[in-house]
Amino acid sequence: MPEWHSIQFVWPRLLWLLASLPLWLGLFIAWQRRGVQRAWPTAGTTSMTIGGASQRFTRHAPALLVLMGLAGMMVAIARPQAILLLPSRIDTVMLAIDSSGSMRATDVQPSRIEAAQAAAKSFVLGQPGQVKLGVVSVAGAAALVQAPTDQRDLVIQAIEQLSLQPGSALGSGIVIALHAMLPGSGLDVRALIEGETNPQAASGAPLGGASSDPSGAANTSGAAPRKPVSLPKVPPGSNTAAAIVLLSDGQSNVGPDALKMAQVAADLGVRVYTVGLGTAQGTVLKAQGMQMRVKLDEASLKKIAEITRAEYFSADKREDLLQIYQSLSSKIVLKKHRRTEVSALLALLGMLLLTWGCAWAWWRHGRIV
Repeated sequence: MPEWHSIQFVWPRLLWLLASLPLWLGLFIAWQRRGVQRAWPTAGTTSMTIGGASQRFTRHAPALLVLMGLAGMMVAIARPQAILLLPSRIDTVMLAIDSSGSMRATDVQPSRIEAAQAAAKSFVLGQPGQVKLGVVSVAGAAALVQAPTDQRDLVIQAIEQLSLQPGSALGSGIVIALHAMLPGSGLDVRALIEGETNPQAASGAPLGGASSDPSGAANTSGAAPRKPVSLPKVPPGSNTAAAIVLLSDGQSNVGPDALKMAQVAADLGVRVYTVGLGTAQGTVLKAQGMQMRVKLDEASLKKIAEITRAEYFSADKREDLLQIYQSLSSKIVLKKHRRTEVSALLALLGMLLLTWGCAWAWWRHGRIV
């Protein structure tokens, strides 16, 4: 349905044609008052409706429909435009799956990573054939393990081959996923990933840019200065052709700030749906003689989804995770606002009313005028 408050006209001056409608209405009334009843002769007394009011309505209804049809066609000539809500299916979905050591935890049976892999495969198989899917492994260093493809067996194979590694760089995972699905966006992956970890960035230079000291001395480190990252910004969530599904326990301890990288995704209009895997109380992991409690960090995942105008889902057991991925399959059918010319619809409506009025007059009176 159109948003009526958004209606605009390409040629608004042509709306003055509507001023001729009272003239046609006046001519019709004058014709009736002069007693020329044979302009709308009745086919017989048996066809007349009992009652004066009903009789007058039946006699004048065809003329009213003709006038309404003419009005619709006159408005269509002015070329009205309105903002419509149109369904738009995602073309590319990147699955960014946390493969850090904390995903070994068993607070989600049989383990977080196994539950995540099973649900991710279910999600892949549930997507339409035209949707391309890719996989990013998010550990100490995020890596693209499967570029976007419509071959489901390759995607499932990539999910099954994920291996756990130390560290968790959620910010890097978002950047790698963005670059994989938007290769022509001009995204400087290296600058974004190394920008915050590079000591030069503390000088106040732009993200990924060359650094200099307050005195204005040139950089003498020997490294070539980086160009500042400059990306065209669009409204958050406006890119209806791509989406990222980030599955993690929310704990990021290396790489760039996940929230800042979420802002990069928002500036590109890409939504990042986040799925929290684990429990609030967490569990204790033992590795190399050390113990560490790992628990779900919902706050970070909720913020990532909020920044990118997406949604956050929480799952503390495998069954919940499967339901979440089924829900995501429908959530990723997004809607977009588009200004569209609706003159054809109005012209069609006007033509239908005009035809209806003429057909009614012919059926009841044997003539149109």
